[in-house]
Amino acid sequence: MMESQRKIWIFAGESSGDAYGAELARSLKTLVAGGSSISISGMGGDKMRSAGVDMMVDSSELGVVGFIEVFGKIFTFVRIFRELVARAERERPDVVVLIDYPGFNLRFAEQMKRRGIPVVWYVSPQVWAWGRRRIPKLASFCTKMLVIFPFETRTYAGSGLDVEFTGHPLVDIVRKRANPGLKRDGNLVLLLPGSRDNEIRRMLPPMLETASKLASLRPDLRFAVSLNRRAIHDKCLEIYGRFKEKHGPLPRIDFHCGETEALLQTATAGIAASGTVTVECAIAGLPLVVGYRLNPVTYMIGRMLVSLPYFTMVDIICGEMVFREFLQSDVNAETLSAAVLEIMPGGPRRDYVERKMLEMTSLISPSSERASDNAAKAILKIFCNCS
Repeated sequence: MMESQRKIWIFAGESSGDAYGAELARSLKTLVAGGSSISISGMGGDKMRSAGVDMMVDSSELGVVGFIEVFGKIFTFVRIFRELVARAERERPDVVVLIDYPGFNLRFAEQMKRRGIPVVWYVSPQVWAWGRRRIPKLASFCTKMLVIFPFETRTYAGSGLDVEFTGHPLVDIVRKRANPGLKRDGNLVLLLPGSRDNEIRRMLPPMLETASKLASLRPDLRFAVSLNRRAIHDKCLEIYGRFKEKHGPLPRIDFHCGETEALLQTATAGIAASGTVTVECAIAGLPLVVGYRLNPVTYMIGRMLVSLPYFTMVDIICGEMVFREFLQSDVNAETLSAAVLEIMPGGPRRDYVERKMLEMTSLISPSSERASDNAAKAILKIFCNCS
């Protein structure tokens, strides 16, 4: 047991990282006598705050994707970065835990290294897709790398970085919240346009077009849009209103905020913007069609930097096309509606997708205990003799 209170900082910049940070904070407090011997502060959102993390920065509006999009918030990033580095200099946390979010966190890790403050990276940046040149920097700046996909340990082989596979925290999160009383509705299609402003502006309109197309083919279908934050929910309603004014009547589409957990268990199929939610849906057993639209310049740069056969995480893990995926102009009502019909009950790909989702979940499940407990134990070992 530690003799004095230790300071742990947890930084998450995305909604998924906020969920992982919250689970990690709870595990840390449970493992250390209810948390009386540690203080946990950080950057994150509502989930980390509800887990008792003392929030230094609310990152709810800081999640952006793309080389062009980030410039719109560059001055905000710089100000927050400088303030946090100065605070670390004053307060000297015992360890800083960085969750994904490489654009910000890699630079922060470098500053902590210069100041002799240990850094644990939880949820590896996707260096295996676009940034292998960053592996030496990560190895230099980090004390420990905790990865959530088993193949990532091979990515860092030979780098000298201490790497440990913890399992994916979403497996525990999804299983814990499962409600056995909920049943799938064979006529409900879930639309998941994303968690960021730029995502919903690009993804919601083609999803609405697809809903209209599907309703013309299957009048029995109903549709639900699920959002994780009220600000994004309200923006989606604005987009929906403008879409109706331009295109006329639409089938019934219900908008929900904060109800994704139940909808993943009651919908029969879905369309999602690419992201962590695709893994979440696979664990929950919801077949998906996945799409993404980027700024054209970002897309062209990405094509030059990334050479992967798939962009959806479920497909990458399985090494094959489980969730059909579409990019840019291919994200349209014709392609999406045809792909959705294939995974509806009785569709030609339904059984295959259900089987592969189970296989993927097995691959990313921790071998023992909970993923967040595994991560917490690895972090505590840095400054105490906890086993």
